[in-house]
Amino acid sequence: MKPKVIKTEADYEAALAHVAELMDAQPGSSEEEELDLFSLLVVQYEQEHFPIAPPDPVEAILFRMEQEGLTRKDLAAYIGSPSKVSEVLNRKRPLSLTMIRALRAGLGIPTEVLVQDSRKQTPPSSLSVVTNSMPL
Repeated sequence: MKPKVIKTEADYEAALAHVAELMDAQPGSSEEEELDLFSLLVVQYEQEHFPIAPPDPVEAILFRMEQEGLTRKDLAAYIGSPSKVSEVLNRKRPLSLTMIRALRAGLGIPTEVLVQDSRKQTPPSSLSVVTNSMPL
C-alpha cells in the first residue's frame, strides 16, 4: 500500500488494516519504517476525526487521588481547608489559580485539564428525562 494522507473513512480502514499487517516488522527493517509512517497517518486522522476531550477537572483530581491513595484530607495541602476541598469536589467552588498551580506542581495534573469549568451541571438521569417529557 502506498502511503498517502488519509481523507476518508475507507482510507482510514485500509490504513488500519495495513498497520495490522506490519505489526510484526523486524526492528530496523523497511517494514518498521513503513509501520511508523502509517501509524503517524492514522494518528493524524484520528486526532482530526475522533478528538478526545480532556477530562473534567474534578474527575481528574479524583482519579489522581485514587492513583496515589490520597484522601480528601490530603488534598487540603493543595486546595486549602477541608471545607474548600469538599466544595471543589462537590462542584460548588471553582478551582482558583493558586489551587491550580498547587495541584499541577504537587499532583502533576496538567494545567489544561484544571482550568476547565468543573461546575458543569451533571446530565439528567433517565428518569427525569422521561418525567420532564411527559405531557401534563
